[in-house]
Amino acid sequence: MDKYDIKKAHKQLYAPNAKAFALVDVPELTYIAVDGHGDPNTSPAHAAAVEALYATAYAIKFASKNAVGRDFVVGPLEGLWRASDMRSFVTGDKDGWDWTMMIVQPEWITAADIERARAEAGAKKDLPALDRLRPITLAEGRSVQILHLGPYDDEAPTLARLHDEFMPGHGLAFNGDHHEIYLSDARRTAPAKLRTILRQPVRSAQPVSPSGGSGDAREGSPDE
Repeated sequence: MDKYDIKKAHKQLYAPNAKAFALVDVPELTYIAVDGHGDPNTSPAHAAAVEALYATAYAIKFASKNAVGRDFVVGPLEGLWRASDMRSFVTGDKDGWDWTMMIVQPEWITAADIERARAEAGAKKDLPALDRLRPITLAEGRSVQILHLGPYDDEAPTLARLHDEFMPGHGLAFNGDHHEIYLSDARRTAPAKLRTILRQPVRSAQPVSPSGGSGDAREGSPDE
């Protein structure tokens, strides 16, 4: 039985270059998700969210394999990050961050499948964040991304280049939450070897003209 792997099915989304920003078009995808607030390094809520997500993700995987004969590789942990001041992502003011931790699901997994798996995970172990777990659908569309190599706390210079140089230089504005995809297991990987995708949904920064166009031909043209 061939296992479905989101990283192979959508390779352009999960294998970016580490040297240059790239524009990608992200299709609509379904995730299981848990919301929270505060510094992910110190917040008990963040650890609880990750535990509930993985317990449910593996329950979904095994149910899919056993019930419908469709096995898949559990996707990487991902996070949406937001703050009232976007500069906090560069300055590292983590206490003010709101986050949504999540794991992507194959397209054949339904809301009912997720609910059954959540109940199964809860029956096996006390998971404090399980009651906040829910399915969400994202359609991020046009986004800029790059692969960051190294500790999470070293992302700031790359984000500064993205926010202050690449996006203004290509006529782009923010169009959604800062998105990170954790390709490495931080519990088993040295900080210097961590691999993290940094993604930012974008739109044209130019006002829409009366004819309906943005008047900016640069958005679809960067060859980065």
